Amino acid sequence: MPIRVPDKLPAIDALKQENIYVMPAHRADTQDIRPMQVAVLNLMPDKITTEVQLVRLLSNSPLQVNIELVRLEHQAKTTSEAHLDNFYRYFNDIKDKNYDGLIITGAPLGLKNYEDITYWPQLKEVLEWAEQHVTSTLYLCWAAHAAIYYHYGIKHEIRDTKLSGIYKHKKWESKAPIMRGFDDVFFAPHSRYGEVPIDKLNQEPDLITISGSDEVGAYLMQNQSGTRVFITGHPEYDRATLHDEYVRDLEAGLAPDIPVNYYPNNDPNLGPEKSWQAHGYLLFSNWLNYNVYQKTPYNLSQVSENVRTDNFA
Repeated sequence: MPIRVPDKLPAIDALKQENIYVMPAHRADTQDIRPMQVAVLNLMPDKITTEVQLVRLLSNSPLQVNIELVRLEHQAKTTSEAHLDNFYRYFNDIKDKNYDGLIITGAPLGLKNYEDITYWPQLKEVLEWAEQHVTSTLYLCWAAHAAIYYHYGIKHEIRDTKLSGIYKHKKWESKAPIMRGFDDVFFAPHSRYGEVPIDKLNQEPDLITISGSDEVGAYLMQNQSGTRVFITGHPEYDRATLHDEYVRDLEAGLAPDIPVNYYPNNDPNLGPEKSWQAHGYLLFSNWLNYNVYQKTPYNLSQVSENVRTDNFA
C-alpha cells in the first residue's frame, strides 16, 4: 500500500524518481479502508528534506498510512512560510485529535540545555499529550534524548568528539518484535554529540535497550509497552546527508573528522556508499506493524482507553 500525503507536497515528485508510489490525498479518499493515522512533528530546520526522508521509509508497508505534518510555534530557518502554511498544521490545532502513530524528528540542539530551548515548554506539552492521544511515538536522535529526559529524568552527556558516520550495531534484545527480520549486525548513521550512558538507561525498569554497540552506545530503546520508541541515530538519512554536514562544517572552519565508514577508502572525493537503507525500511515497517497497527484500536477515539500491555507478549 502507498502512503497518503497532502496534494502537491514536494516529496511526491522526489520519491517518484525513486519508483516509490506516494498517494495524493484526493486518490486516497476513494479507498474504503481504515488507514493508519500518523503525525510527524518535524523539528528539523530543512523540513522539506526531512519530509522526503521520512515518507520514503514509511512507504515500505502493506498498510495505507495517512501523514499529517505538524509544527510548533517557532519559526523554521530554512523552510518558507508558504510551504509551512500549505502543508503543516500547528500542534494547537490538532491536539484534540488521536493518532495511531507519532514521529518526532531530531533537531540541531544537542549542545543546548533543554530548558534553554525556546520551544521546550510546548514540546513538553506534546510529549505529555502523546501519552493519551497516540498509540506509539517514535523519537529520532535529539528527540529521543529529549523524551528520555522528560519521561525518566535521565539527561544526556556531551561527547568529547562528534559521533559522525555509519556504525555497526548488534541486537541486544533479539526477542523484541521491532527487531524481527534483522541480521545479527546492521549499519545506521549517527550525527550527534549527545549520549545517554547505558548504565543509567539500565537502571530504569521501564526501559529496554534493544540494540547498540560499544562505539555508539544505546541505539534503539523502548518502554515496556512499546508506546515509546527511541532511536539515537538517523536511519532516515539520505546518501549525501552526512557529506553535506561534513562540507558545511569544513566551510565553517570547524575542522570536522571524516565521517566513519562512509566514503570508499575514507576519501571524501569519492561518492559515499549507502549501506543502511534496508535497515531503515525494516525498522520503520516493524514499528508500524508491531508497535502501531497491532496495538491501536480500530476506533481512534478509544486510543486513551487502549490497554497498554507488554510489547513482548
